[in-house]
Amino acid sequence: MSEKSSPKKTQQGAVISNSMDKGIIVLVERKVRHKLYGKYIRRRVKYMAHDPANECNVGDTVLIEECRPLSKNKRWLVRTIVERAV
Repeated sequence: MSEKSSPKKTQQGAVISNSMDKGIIVLVERKVRHKLYGKYIRRRVKYMAHDPANECNVGDTVLIEECRPLSKNKRWLVRTIVERAV
């Protein structure tokens, strides 16, 4: 049987911690519309991501992609660094 591989999900966010070895925490923020009132609300989620080269620093904007479980909480992989922190 052939399994179709669906495109992997990607998220863009800011690095808020890089104290782990080969791991970072990325804060992804999105705006959703409230069903009843119509006001836009900020929703924030923190993801642990694998950074194999230890390139990311706090404040960098990165693109992460879902992958297989790498540890207890790590399910994302750093694809590219979109913007470096100043």
